[in-house]
Amino acid sequence: MNRLSKAFRRTEKGSVGRSAGFSVIELLMVLAIAIILAAIALPNLYNSRRLFQTEDQALQLMDALSEASQLAMMRRRTFRLEVDLTDNAILIIDENNDDPDTLVKRLPLMSPADVRLDGPPSGVERPDPPNYFDIFFAEDEDGHFRNGDQVIGNTVWAARFRRDGSVVTPAGSPMSTTIYLWPPEVVGSDDARSLTEIRAITLFGGSGAVRYWKYNGTDFVSY
Repeated sequence: MNRLSKAFRRTEKGSVGRSAGFSVIELLMVLAIAIILAAIALPNLYNSRRLFQTEDQALQLMDALSEASQLAMMRRRTFRLEVDLTDNAILIIDENNDDPDTLVKRLPLMSPADVRLDGPPSGVERPDPPNYFDIFFAEDEDGHFRNGDQVIGNTVWAARFRRDGSVVTPAGSPMSTTIYLWPPEVVGSDDARSLTEIRAITLFGGSGAVRYWKYNGTDFVSY
């Protein structure tokens, strides 16, 4: 009886020892399954993220437009917003009345390969109404100071927000314009990679208000 009892205890201990861990083969099988699942999930995650890049960029730009307008009204002086293609960034600049213009905030833009800010892509009709002028880029003749250094001559689109809430061009003329954001087929292409990813922002110069548009493949719809 003692022999059977001892044998049983030895068998029981052995089985417990084996169940407490995993074999190398089992670990390799789990690792292989994890790699397969990751290979399936990552491309889908990347494609899903790309679908929202244009919208994310549009929302960032609208936030910057709103911030520039609020700063101008709160501080009772003109603030300038620039979309700077040279630095690939959104800039908010304090014109400081008669003092040198100073950079207040810099927000990096997404890569031009992913999102283009310009007029509408080829074959896409503008929202009508209002059918305002498209965003227009030119050499920055005003410039600004950043960390004590003057930055001038970059390729920018600029809007000056005044303390009364209105928006004017760098020359002081009333500004109402529509900015288009869309994914190009390749960098510099005039064709959009996906029509349903096209977004637009209309800036109303009289009040500084904005209207957000999404393209449904046929027309722009206001949101």
